[in-house]
Amino acid sequence: MLENESGTFDIGGDLTVTRLGFGAMRLTGEGIIGPPDNESEAKDVLRRAKELGIDLIDTADSYGPGVSERLIADAFGPDYEDVAVATKGGLWRTIEGDWPMCGEPDYLDNALMGSLDRLGVDSIDLYQFHRPDPDTPFEDSIERFAAFKDGGHVDHVGVSNVSVEQLEKARDTVEIATVQNEYNVGNRDSEAVLEACEEYDIGFIPWFPLGSGDLGEKSEAVSEVAEAHDATDQQVALAWLLQHSDVMLPIPGTSSADHLADNVAASQIDLSDEEMSRLTE
Repeated sequence: MLENESGTFDIGGDLTVTRLGFGAMRLTGEGIIGPPDNESEAKDVLRRAKELGIDLIDTADSYGPGVSERLIADAFGPDYEDVAVATKGGLWRTIEGDWPMCGEPDYLDNALMGSLDRLGVDSIDLYQFHRPDPDTPFEDSIERFAAFKDGGHVDHVGVSNVSVEQLEKARDTVEIATVQNEYNVGNRDSEAVLEACEEYDIGFIPWFPLGSGDLGEKSEAVSEVAEAHDATDQQVALAWLLQHSDVMLPIPGTSSADHLADNVAASQIDLSDEEMSRLTE
């Protein structure tokens, strides 16, 4: 059996997880709307992730919406032994496929209650503000997340899709345990945010860690390195993330147990300094 050899990271200083996690967005229906065609298979993928050494499952109330959280509860609840669940609030999903933002404190109250209910827990391991809402002062949204933590409903607070300035503002209000921004070997727009996370020992969760198969100008180099390791491009992209930063917590998602095993195998790839340099510079 493959093992997750990505090492560990202490989220918020006390929630120890293996660095290669699992993103549960793809366990929903087509277009991230509604349930999957086979819910039993979706739950089997979640359980298989745990068997392979993955103990950080990332989701959001907008995935489905509500579907991903419910499947996670069905697979692991009610005690969630040896599994940490990270979910998000502040973004919702419409039947038309839009992703409207809402950071109003009252809305966040309802979002949190819904996630607690679907997950079947009294407190969420990691609750993340999904995306800053331009129609709501950022500080108002973050203050509500701080209240969630003070009230015992959230163990750790994370932010997502933020700039360095927004991260600093959030840290002025509440301890920030993680940041989740788009990032991969071909898209380094959030490099400054990653550097801030390294400085503060904040976990950095890259979404789109595989770039949905498009790694831009790095695609050719990734393919060449992959061939040298008898690996796939996706595996090398994940291996690069894990070696690029000790605070990196990739969460590749899939609805396939075989693809899941391939992702975990990436944690066993050791890229040389020269290969890392080729992929980084």
